[in-house]
Amino acid sequence: MQDKITKLFKAIADPKRRDIFHALIIATSTLSITQISNRFDISRQGVTKHIKTLEDAGLVTIDSKGRERFCKANAKPLKEMNKWLKFYAQFWDDSLDNLGDYLDNKNT
Repeated sequence: MQDKITKLFKAIADPKRRDIFHALIIATSTLSITQISNRFDISRQGVTKHIKTLEDAGLVTIDSKGRERFCKANAKPLKEMNKWLKFYAQFWDDSLDNLGDYLDNKNT
């Protein structure tokens, strides 16, 4: 089974999924799959597949009301990704600082 970070990266790797997620974020409310499909130049089935990937990553929740399914964005999982990225940002900052120190000491 994929870990959370892998699912998040998979979910946001596709530009259409990022666009769908962004549309849901700025909507600040639920949107039906039909409403989402109408915003994009892809089939309803294609939108549904993208939404399923976003849902698997925890970025979207889906509620059914009658025959219609409504989607809502959930940005909280992005905090976990942010923590992961911060670790590597700190790693590279430290590595570059060490390299700078090494180069400064070598030249003196």
